[in-house]
Amino acid sequence: MDEMRAREVLTAAGLPGGAELLALGENAVFSAGDLVVKVGRDATAHPELAERAEREVAVARWLDASGVPAVRAAEPVALLVEGHPVTLWHRLPEAVRPPEPRDLAPLLSLVHALPAPEGLVLPRRELLGGVERWLRLAGDAIDPADADYLRGRRDGFAKAAAALTPRLTPGPIHGDALPRNVHIGPDGPVLMDLETFSADLREHDLVVLALSRDRYGLSAEAYDAFTAAYGWDVREWEGCAVLRGARETASCAWVSQHAPANPKALAEFRRRVASLREDDPEVRWYPF
Repeated sequence: MDEMRAREVLTAAGLPGGAELLALGENAVFSAGDLVVKVGRDATAHPELAERAEREVAVARWLDASGVPAVRAAEPVALLVEGHPVTLWHRLPEAVRPPEPRDLAPLLSLVHALPAPEGLVLPRRELLGGVERWLRLAGDAIDPADADYLRGRRDGFAKAAAALTPRLTPGPIHGDALPRNVHIGPDGPVLMDLETFSADLREHDLVVLALSRDRYGLSAEAYDAFTAAYGWDVREWEGCAVLRGARETASCAWVSQHAPANPKALAEFRRRVASLREDDPEVRWYPF
């Protein structure tokens, strides 16, 4: 997502083009007064991006009705502006402190206790579904052999994941369960970034922090506080390595899309691919 293009979409939507940019990744996220605005990538060639934005707004309504503390949509539907999905959200109050892994656990417990929503079909957690798109965006900036290697890992882990026997009852999951997707306001933790909500193995939500412990520098103490608050450590499950491998593959491919314009992204991509090729599960990866 290009910031200049995102600001053009903001203006076309009737929102202030001078809004403060909060984040730039899969979406461009802006602060505009009492609103937070998410501008998605051009959905002309990828209609699933518009569908995902619509579903995120619907998920927010469902969580509100279910009593789960989560961000609230300011408009009942997603907008499509010049081919880009745009969603509007009520701005949360100022955070009282940074989120910690233990803050995520009770929110996941609430989500994992929910039955399937009525009138809203949640997709499977297609963790590997974006790999091809990200690799194509990377283009010639990455070694074709690395791209083919990741495609092979994608296919292998997709097959292995389909054969897993879960320990927990499958159902609604957040899909990207990281502390950064929690806001600690004056009334407690609130769940954010709902676009990856899915209906799948609950273990998907728990493998995220297990990988953070091994790859991204999350301390053992913080991880243990999370598992104690949730009540179970997913590493005890024999399928953990499969979901971890799938997530590593997706995370590596995700970084690749930024390689053409960002030398740091290219260096991080190469670090990640090398650690996967060498089967070294403890090489430190850095968030990007």
